[in-house]
Formats: sequence, C-alpha cells, structure tokens
Amino acid sequence: MFSALNPAELDIVLNAMSQVTRKAGEIIITQGEDGDNLYVVESGVLSCSKLFKGNSEPTFLKEYQPGEAFGELALLYNAPRAATITAKTDAELWALDRRTFNFIVKDSALKKHDKYD
Repeated sequence: MFSALNPAELDIVLNAMSQVTRKAGEIIITQGEDGDNLYVVESGVLSCSKLFKGNSEPTFLKEYQPGEAFGELALLYNAPRAATITAKTDAELWALDRRTFNFIVKDSALKKHDKYD
C-alpha cells in the first residue's frame, strides 16, 4: 500500500502516524462503524472477526501479526468497517488518520495507476 509513495511522501506519512496502545481484549475497530484510521501492527496479535447476515455469532477471519496493516478499506472506499478487530494480546499499533491517508497514500496510488494506464 505504501510502495507507491516517494521518499518525501513516505516521510510525511510516518510523521503523521500516532502510536496507539491496546490491552488484550480491547476492541480496536468495530464492524459497521465509520472508518477514521488505518492501523499498522508493531507488536501483539489481533483477531479479526465478522458477523455475517443470518448468524448470531461472529466468524473468525484471521489473526494480524506485527508488520500487517488493517482498516484501509473503510478509508479507501469511504465505507463502514467490514469487520471487528480485537487485541488478543497487549498490542502496540501505529494509526494513520483519514485526512493524511486520502491526501498522500490514496492520491499517490491513483497517480501511479494513471501513469501505468
């Protein structure tokens, strides 16, 4: 996702990120909410689950490990959160707000796409 950024843009993104700490069991994002941040996992393990229509219990989808990112779909498509992410262990995350994401990351990816088009 960040591969389309030039060094100056990447520096802006890194400086715009804020550190977030969550304890085991805390919910980071909730399915259906408006997306306000993209998150990158620095440490800890997070569980991703989704409540599908017709089910009464959420379905486990995946575990997020350090180095992985989530939350970008709500920012890319201005859509509600597609799943719930919960900390399985204490976790350190880096959050990137919607405004910075849209101005830097999304714009850069569109420019790269147009270039190859």
